[in-house]
Amino acid sequence: MATITKPAPSPTASTPGARRRRQAMSYNWLGGGLSWVWLFVAMLPIYWIVITSFKTQDNYFITNSLLPPSEFTFENYKTVIENDFVRYFFNSAIVTVGAIVPAVLISFMAAFAIVRGAGSRLLKGMNWIFLMGLAIPLQAVIIPVYLIIIKLKMYDTLAAIILPSIAFAIPLSVLVLSNFIRDVPKELFESMRMDGASEWGTMWRLAFPLTRPALVTVTIYNALGIWNGFLLPLVLTQSPDQRTIPLALTNFQGQFGVNIPAIAASVTLTTLPIVLLYAIGRRQLLSGLTAGFGK
Repeated sequence: MATITKPAPSPTASTPGARRRRQAMSYNWLGGGLSWVWLFVAMLPIYWIVITSFKTQDNYFITNSLLPPSEFTFENYKTVIENDFVRYFFNSAIVTVGAIVPAVLISFMAAFAIVRGAGSRLLKGMNWIFLMGLAIPLQAVIIPVYLIIIKLKMYDTLAAIILPSIAFAIPLSVLVLSNFIRDVPKELFESMRMDGASEWGTMWRLAFPLTRPALVTVTIYNALGIWNGFLLPLVLTQSPDQRTIPLALTNFQGQFGVNIPAIAASVTLTTLPIVLLYAIGRRQLLSGLTAGFGK
């Protein structure tokens, strides 16, 4: 007796799950087009600065400013380097590293104490103090900072820039790191405690490795602000030996007059460390920003 077999369902049959997958895979053409437009707008100034830095002054004025140079020249970079650019670069590097390292370490320890001691009124009050620091702009307290630096006899030194930079980098760093540490499962802390680890050991052996994305985030974010900082070096330093790159760029502009290619070369050299830093920690930066402000 012949048996009747039912045909197998076609793999292309329409099911609710398949329809949802097709809808999820549909492209957002409008959003994609606007993203490309925004990328073009954002990259155009960078493109202009880079190609201008390889032009001679005569070539810049006689050709279209958006076209590449007819003859590439490195004379602008040579001119910038010969005018103490290396000294200004190292001053900015010393200020950035000298402020970032203690600021991140202090912020991490403060955030760990706030999260782990959530029931303490003292730590809760300290948390509010850090949050209030976000509402105080640097421009509002620059005169008191200047007077304090004068009293400490630190005026016209790199330390005069480093100390206020540490203070202004801590509030936001504590906010990001504390939100990230709260996402660490409490069971991991309890397991470490049961194994006999102290709070100090738990902080460095457990919390510190797990909060690496947030640490990279606050490091890059604060490094950008300190590296590009202009107000503190302007007010707290005077001699050319203590100038940082943002303050030195004004001297290049005055020294070269309308030599725009030389100014573009100095700007290009200034932005290279920031671009490299972002390229190295890009994934960690995005992960830390998402975790830090996701709540």
